[in-house]
Amino acid sequence: MQVVGKPRRAMSDSGPPGASGAAEERSAMADRTDPRITRTAQALAQAIVELASQRPLSQISVAELAGRAGVTRATFYNRYSSPLELLIQVLYADLDRGHRREEARRAEGGYSPEQMLRLATGDVADHVERFMAIYQHALHDPADDGVYEALVRHFTDYGLAFIARSTHPDLPDANHQVVAQFVAHGFAGAIRAWLSDKSVTKTDLVEAAVACAPVWWT
Repeated sequence: MQVVGKPRRAMSDSGPPGASGAAEERSAMADRTDPRITRTAQALAQAIVELASQRPLSQISVAELAGRAGVTRATFYNRYSSPLELLIQVLYADLDRGHRREEARRAEGGYSPEQMLRLATGDVADHVERFMAIYQHALHDPADDGVYEALVRHFTDYGLAFIARSTHPDLPDANHQVVAQFVAHGFAGAIRAWLSDKSVTKTDLVEAAVACAPVWWT
């Protein structure tokens, strides 16, 4: 089973003196990016979503993926090591958009902790719904466990960041990595339960996750 690390994110432009010059240089480089590179990335992202929605990821070859995107196998391997790595990058990018909405709400203010928790949980549920076919295939094909492993890693990273900034008095005095993994596996398990039972609705998932969240997760 292949383990793929979380794709690297862009660094913040804030930093020590001199960082602004580096930020301007990065921005200038981005402006000079060949539009073909952007089109290639978009074509590959669209191709992996289309193919992974049709059948398990383990049944998708690099040759087929590259052909669907209109690029060569060499172009694909210049960017990714496997279809799984590409798919995880696409899924993480969508999850990150939800996290940015959460941060915007936090900055805006006016939401209670309980409302923030419910909205953030709903954002994740919306993400799963958008990629429902992909997660369904991964659920039923043991060879595609890497998709859920990536989801757990993402939730773990989110949990560690949440714990690091939390000032709640009931935050447990325990190993943060273990606590974050516990919560992450529980949430991923709830998603599996939702996708495994047609009688379970998205609302059921959100309500159950909110009800089972630790008291300090607010």
